[in-house]
Amino acid sequence: MANLKEVRIRITSVGSTQQITKAMKLVSSTKLRKAQNAIIQMRPYAQKLNGILANLSDSMDVDSLKVFFHQRPVNNVLLVVITSDRGLCGGFNANVIKLTNSLINGEYAGKKVTILPIGRKAFEFYGKTDLNLIPDFKDTYHHLNAETGFAIGEYVLNQFKAGKFDKVEVVYNQFKNAATQILVNEPFLPIVSKPVAGNTSKNDFIYEPGKAEILETLIPRILKTQIFKSLLDSFASEHGARMIAMDKATDNAGELIKALKLEYNRARQSAITTEISEIVGGAAALSGS
Repeated sequence: MANLKEVRIRITSVGSTQQITKAMKLVSSTKLRKAQNAIIQMRPYAQKLNGILANLSDSMDVDSLKVFFHQRPVNNVLLVVITSDRGLCGGFNANVIKLTNSLINGEYAGKKVTILPIGRKAFEFYGKTDLNLIPDFKDTYHHLNAETGFAIGEYVLNQFKAGKFDKVEVVYNQFKNAATQILVNEPFLPIVSKPVAGNTSKNDFIYEPGKAEILETLIPRILKTQIFKSLLDSFASEHGARMIAMDKATDNAGELIKALKLEYNRARQSAITTEISEIVGGAAALSGS
């Protein structure tokens, strides 16, 4: 059985860790509320834009935008991998990386795959591999806003338009609630026409001042908004995952402290019993002499 000093040190150490995890849980819960409000406010806007895009895709005749709808043989793939900058959030980052690796080794096996990591964890992991890496946006979460999200979208659109990539997908955690994140890989480019829930009719839009002028601004903005929404989804998911992970860690620390205190009390009782036995034995020896 461990001696009393060792057990006391362990109790103090676990108690300090419990205080840290409890504080991190409170910080994450505060940040989660702000991040959750941001993604909830963004979703209706993004969904409406996606509905417009679905209506436009079947009648796209603007030459400068046809490239975004054109399906070509897939040889070069860009995976936008969204993780967090920090750990201590359960399987949040590991799950994104696992799904990305399954795409690389499965659907895109034999293809030339390039990784665009967003978040330090994805950058650190794929920086140790032989895959092509675009490190320009690894620090996006240092200043997350629409401007930085649109900058990523602009870069991806330009690279796809230049023919450097034949397909682009985004891998991230979609926010559902504080306890649940949905791991998804969303096709980004080329744009694929797909039905929008609750929308069974095509709209005949009237364009002013002109169709080309409107669509050349609108479609890139819709695509950039999709990237920004994915960032907000991932950001809210990160804080939800960390809050739950730190809550469980705090509970586990409490259980460990209880077990250590029980061990400490047993060791203390054993030490007291030993001392009493030694005193009794000493007294008996003296009386016998």
